[in-house]
Amino acid sequence: MKPIGQFWAARMLFLAALFAISLPADAAAPVVSNVRSSQRMGTKLVDIYYDLVDADSVKLTVTVAVSTNGGASYDLPASSFSGTGYGPSVTPGGNKKITWDAEADWNGHFSANVRFRVIADDSTVPPAPLGMALIPAGLFQMGDSLDGYAYAPVHTVNVSGFYMDKNLVTKALWDEVYQWAVGQGYSFDNAGSGKGATHPVQTVSWYDVVKWCNARSEKEGRVPAYYTDAGLSVRYRSGQVAPYVNWSSGYRLPTEAEWEKAARGGLSGKRFPWGDTITHSQANYYSDSYYAYDISPTRGYHPSYNDGVTPYTSPVGAFAANGYGLYDMAGNVFEWCWDWYGIYGSGLQSDPRGPASGSHRVFRGGGWNGSAGYCRAAYRYGYWPDYGLNDIGFRSVLPPGQP
Repeated sequence: MKPIGQFWAARMLFLAALFAISLPADAAAPVVSNVRSSQRMGTKLVDIYYDLVDADSVKLTVTVAVSTNGGASYDLPASSFSGTGYGPSVTPGGNKKITWDAEADWNGHFSANVRFRVIADDSTVPPAPLGMALIPAGLFQMGDSLDGYAYAPVHTVNVSGFYMDKNLVTKALWDEVYQWAVGQGYSFDNAGSGKGATHPVQTVSWYDVVKWCNARSEKEGRVPAYYTDAGLSVRYRSGQVAPYVNWSSGYRLPTEAEWEKAARGGLSGKRFPWGDTITHSQANYYSDSYYAYDISPTRGYHPSYNDGVTPYTSPVGAFAANGYGLYDMAGNVFEWCWDWYGIYGSGLQSDPRGPASGSHRVFRGGGWNGSAGYCRAAYRYGYWPDYGLNDIGFRSVLPPGQP
């Protein structure tokens, strides 16, 4: 990916002096310049103008981050942007325009320290491989400020484009790769369980699924992602280690930020991948009356999958996909992620990969035996990486540029 052109500007409601900075860039990188902004008289609409140059791209993705503390952090959960200068198909040119509806995102506030960051990304990602969906590059608001939820503070994250499995890894796919892997010298702690061939695999540890991702890569002739040495020469095939990662090759687990961006499906500030309420028509989870936003007319385990024999998983893809074409991003089984569990930073982050060490690995997404709160897109938890449970599975991702 080429460098991302960036420019900061401020001046609005909240009028602050114009402020600008450019990243170092090579000749082919996008350049954003001459950013200026003004509030429309008598309204809470802010017009942001800028110039955009790119020598080798016809269309770029333009996003905006907003700071309310003079640029110390860009963590205002702002998403109400519009205009021909914003979004995934912006053409280079002068006097590009973006309009921010500050009333929708920040009503009742006044500040002289607002700053804008305009970001133009010219990276391109080929069509997704079979069975995977493209998750586009760009900014999103990670975390949740609804209902006093304090475990995932809202902050702005820029994520590079990647591919993700549309479905949870099924027992059938797990078995296919697992059997090949064992024949190639791989070793696993768990053979994996599943209620049916089309149900998600579960009872697999974090170490199991990381090695499985390597085996899937090798089986398909790809360069694996995980290694036991810093030089990335010894492929991770056995034992329990915290592996080194080649982030530009092979199947791997999503980072926590990648997972949440994918789960939201392009929506911002919602509890779930589809909106703010949940019912059994949307996900396989345990419904109860504790959460006001759980409005399912049936309570308890999902009636369609409660057959008296746990786990009550459902076949993958039994519910509607989110905005990125991904299924079961809420409910069915939780999903292992790459990161060690730890505290978020509050400022703007780019492709964060979590703490350098820890005792628990993150899992996300909710499960067949979890309540509505666990199904929130921002819900985060951690578990020992050497354990496998019947409500934790996974899906894998690929970096861009893969066939």
